Amino acid sequence: MPVFETRVRQALFASRRWHPAEIVFWCLAFAAFLLFPRNLLLLNEIAILALFALSLDLILGYAGIVSLGHAAFLGMGAYAAGLLAKHVSADPFAGLLAGMGAAGLLGLVTSPLVLRGTDLTRLMITLGVALILYELANSLSALTGGADGLQGIMMAPVLGLFDFDIFGRTAYLYSLSVLFLLFLIARRVVHSPFGLSLRAIRDNPLRAAASGVPNDRRLAAVYTLAAAYAGAAGALLAQTTQFVSLDVLDFHRSADLMLVLIIGGAGYLYGGLIGAIAFKLLQDLIASFTPQYWMFWIGLFLVLFVLGGREMIHGAVKAVAARFARLGKGAAR
Repeated sequence: MPVFETRVRQALFASRRWHPAEIVFWCLAFAAFLLFPRNLLLLNEIAILALFALSLDLILGYAGIVSLGHAAFLGMGAYAAGLLAKHVSADPFAGLLAGMGAAGLLGLVTSPLVLRGTDLTRLMITLGVALILYELANSLSALTGGADGLQGIMMAPVLGLFDFDIFGRTAYLYSLSVLFLLFLIARRVVHSPFGLSLRAIRDNPLRAAASGVPNDRRLAAVYTLAAAYAGAAGALLAQTTQFVSLDVLDFHRSADLMLVLIIGGAGYLYGGLIGAIAFKLLQDLIASFTPQYWMFWIGLFLVLFVLGGREMIHGAVKAVAARFARLGKGAAR
């Protein structure tokens, strides 16, 4: 048994090491601030969508919990941050914590509903929760603004120094920094014994329970964590746009998120990030050529992509990553 534990610890330690391709990825993400100064608003949208996709990947890719109502947590975080900024404090970090706390609490309260049943049951339950919140936000117009949206949000400068501007300079660096910090936490979580237990539950819940893994508690914990991450994405969206509408709770938010993970792949943290980049760039590119029919072309692309393009792209990504790994080993020698 001690030999087995030693091997597990060694495997976990090896998985936590930073791959050279990962370092390049994040360096390029921060360098984009200087490389694409005219596209910072789009880059900010990508960073927020990437964080949103990361939150879904934690439960879908690692725990096997399917969801069609993940927008419920995005909307909860957005409204919590927006209401706090409008009525209590305009500090961005306070709003970020409020959004994460509100969405995490919602995830904790609703987690018992998704712990049992089939995938179809979970799809219906998560979708139902999002629809309920949508109607509540619409009916409580005195608080949320209803169909007109929550307006009049004014944010204080980040760290008291950096004002939010119409060009997205502060917004992008702020959103990207939050994404990076939360990614570090998620990376540590999935490469821990807790993360291994989640994968064991995903692959074979009966065997995991027989091995002594507390399935329900682990699933509730990761569901709450994923909800908090989605709430952070919602808070960033509310703060950087200074507006919250019912759109944040709409079904298309959850549907787009599933498309992002289909493109990038679920079960590894960079899948949501790569998928968010590809989806938003594709959306922006097609919409610039055909504003009325861009959804048709995205749909066609996704059909072709799922039929055979994903394996080719993932193979190319793995080849590039392996190339960087060989270069890193050569430099170390």
